Amino acid sequence: MAKGQEFSSYQRKVINRYYDNIDTITLTKLQELVSDLFLAEGKKAETLWKKAEGLLAKTDARARDVRAVIEKRDVKKFAEIVSGANFKPKK
Repeated sequence: MAKGQEFSSYQRKVINRYYDNIDTITLTKLQELVSDLFLAEGKKAETLWKKAEGLLAKTDARARDVRAVIEKRDVKKFAEIVSGANFKPKK
């Protein structure tokens, strides 16, 4: 951000709300990806898997499990990771 540039009160509130809800936002994006991956084929599926890998990297999901799911392109295992009870994005 440019030096000397300040946010208005409204902008600060919007930014703060975004970061207060980042865990919910990330989880929602991952849940939507599960649905999209079940239906996707070809290049679209590859793009979605890359996006899934990036989003999972921002979570506390075990790296070993994430790597295995991404390498095998296993949508069912991906859905299990996303719906896991101990799922909490990193802060």
